[in-house]
Amino acid sequence: MATPESPQAASRNAPASIGKPARPITNTPLVTPRRALAGLCLLAGLLIRIAQIAQQTLVNNALDSLTFNPVGYAMWLGVLLLLPDLPRRARIQAGSLAGIGASLLVLTWLMFDTNINWLDLPNSNGNVVTMLVGVSFIGLVSGIRRHHQTTKQPATGKYGLTGTWLGVHLLGSVLNLSALFMIGDRLSRHAPLTTPQVLALNRGFCAAAFWSPFFAAMAVVMGLAPQLSYPQVAIHGLVLATCSALLSLVGIARRFDLSSTLGFSMSPASLFMPISMAGLVMVFHYQLTPALPILAIITFLLPGIALLLNLTKGRRWTATRFKRHTLERLPAMRGEISLFLCAGLLTQGLTAFADGATNGSWQLFSDFGPIQASISFIAIITSSLVGLHPIIGISVLASVTELANENQQTLFALACLAAWGVGTSVGPLSGTNLSLQGRYGISGSLIMRQNLTYASVMSLLVIMSLWIQG
Repeated sequence: MATPESPQAASRNAPASIGKPARPITNTPLVTPRRALAGLCLLAGLLIRIAQIAQQTLVNNALDSLTFNPVGYAMWLGVLLLLPDLPRRARIQAGSLAGIGASLLVLTWLMFDTNINWLDLPNSNGNVVTMLVGVSFIGLVSGIRRHHQTTKQPATGKYGLTGTWLGVHLLGSVLNLSALFMIGDRLSRHAPLTTPQVLALNRGFCAAAFWSPFFAAMAVVMGLAPQLSYPQVAIHGLVLATCSALLSLVGIARRFDLSSTLGFSMSPASLFMPISMAGLVMVFHYQLTPALPILAIITFLLPGIALLLNLTKGRRWTATRFKRHTLERLPAMRGEISLFLCAGLLTQGLTAFADGATNGSWQLFSDFGPIQASISFIAIITSSLVGLHPIIGISVLASVTELANENQQTLFALACLAAWGVGTSVGPLSGTNLSLQGRYGISGSLIMRQNLTYASVMSLLVIMSLWIQG
């Protein structure tokens, strides 16, 4: 594997190839009875959640009083069935989160005689996971892959690099990791990815966490801060994403010779899906179903759109594609689903223990303003550099922070989303960088070194944004 030049030596030199062509295999496991059953459990959890949303909308929140909610149980059963397929690192991380959370709950119960709703514990982050499962079905929208495979030849130079950043950012904001793989595979079809290509893919994709309502990051913060103002979050997020694009494109062009660097060719049709999806969510949220949070709208809307568009090609076509998605794609999401479920259990344990030990009178911050938001952001970024996923820092922060009003929740959301967007780009063990490492043979430490300056400048911009919001 070729080693790229240092930032000093790389200036105006041709970029070195730092990886290998896309692997012919994917993260999708072979179908076995155990994995098929796990996929059906995940689908069942999604369908139950959609039924709950429909009944809450039509029957005046009739399900709010239920003491037993089967959604989380279905999700946990699916994860437990997929446990043998989890990589060792993922098992250790998820197991540690779940073990710490469960231990704290037991200690709280024994030491402080706290009343804990044991039946509802499996539903920690359950709504987040059902949203992730629901978003995955948008990959079944027919014609998306075919359009991008038949588009014109990739551009080169700055134009090509811009197309790569915009393509992975806009498509990734809806399709998540599948867009990263789709564009990465196209670029690596004839030669290993070069440093500029990797940086554009990495930064463009991670920057979608700043604003996209379809990203896992947004699902997490909406669950923790349900009163946040999404328009304010989106405005700040889009500004930060624009800064990320300018910083990336200008910085990469100054450090590398891009004359032979292939890029992804954007077209007006490429913008249709992300813009239309985001527009539909806003129409439902502000006009059709204003009582529903965005998280719930996305959970039922995206699978519904995928179903309707596939039905135009016939019921047999639709049944085949949905069956394959359930039995293959859903089990392949085992890593992220297990992480979010276990992080939810950790949050429950930390919150219960802190409340029990202090009779609910202690919080990390007595107030949550720009200073506290900046400290929280820096702490989560620092934890990302040492290998922790941002969701861990966000969960710990949420468990010991009291958010009294909409502005504090919005500020909290901005800090967490920004930490996710910057932290996943630079963190060597983030899901994005682990995906780039596994599929294209790229060193995680190399990505971290190449992104340190970018992350430092973006951090300053984020802190400025937090002070403007605060």
